[in-house]
Parts: sequence; C-alpha cells; structure tokens
Amino acid sequence: MRLRELAHARTGDKGNVSNISVIAYRVEDFPRLAREVTAERVRACFPGLTIGEIVRYELPRLGALNFVLDGALGGGVTRSLALDAHGKCLGASVLDMEVSDA
Repeated sequence: MRLRELAHARTGDKGNVSNISVIAYRVEDFPRLAREVTAERVRACFPGLTIGEIVRYELPRLGALNFVLDGALGGGVTRSLALDAHGKCLGASVLDMEVSDA
C-alpha cells in the first residue's frame, strides 16, 4: 500500500532546507509509520537530487514524523530554477512510498 493511504504530508522551507511532516490519519497507525518511514527511505524517494543530512524527529502524541532535509531545494527559494521552489512536491513524493499492509 502507499503511504498516502495512512498519512498526509505538510511541507515548509527556509533557505535551502526543506521540512516534511508525515502525519498519520489515525494515531494508532503511528507505530507503523515510525517503523517504515525512515530517513534512509525518505532519501531514496529523491534519486538524483543532492540532499545533505536528513534528520527525523518523532512526535508520537501527534502521530507524526518530521523530516528536515538539508540542501534539498537547489540553493533555496530565490536561487533555485525548480518550478516547485518551496518543495511542496517533495511531500507528495514521500507519500508515494510503499509501506507494508500490516
């Protein structure tokens, strides 16, 4: 199943850093998110995109994971030639991740 069936995403940016929050629709699905949605798997969602460190923060009481991706926006909003300079499509790419059904 795709992650988007269990969660939605919110994104933000500051300079060349993108922030992607993955939020479970149901807090009881959080343990599955925490197990399956790792920083390494998030990095794998962006082949060919130069990304520095990815830090994952867990917010279990909110049923959410927050990923901070350094160097993910092609130099930042005002320097990037990307059409989606704010990284909104990065969240959508993460939600395409395959996760187990159980």
